[in-house]
Amino acid sequence: MPGVEETTSWGQPTLKAHGKLWVWWSPHEDAPVFKVPFEEREILVEAEPETFFFTPHYKSHALVLVRPAKLDLAWAKANLIRVWRAQAPKRVLKAYDAEQQG
Repeated sequence: MPGVEETTSWGQPTLKAHGKLWVWWSPHEDAPVFKVPFEEREILVEAEPETFFFTPHYKSHALVLVRPAKLDLAWAKANLIRVWRAQAPKRVLKAYDAEQQG
């Protein structure tokens, strides 16, 4: 996707979208970290605690960790697209949408 770059943060592989953290690996939890609204995080953790969780370190951030063995690729893709769109400058989003429509 436009504006996505692979980099490192805290010595770990990270993807940034439009210069902002997009998704990364938590070495302490050995799990990927995804951005989600707080309300969604609460629903995910309550509905699927064997899949989604957060630790005290992440409690005050709109983030959720996912147990790698339980990661649903369709959920991850939808989440990443949604976060990418939310972080995209309007001009990038407009060009991307126009390209997708053909």
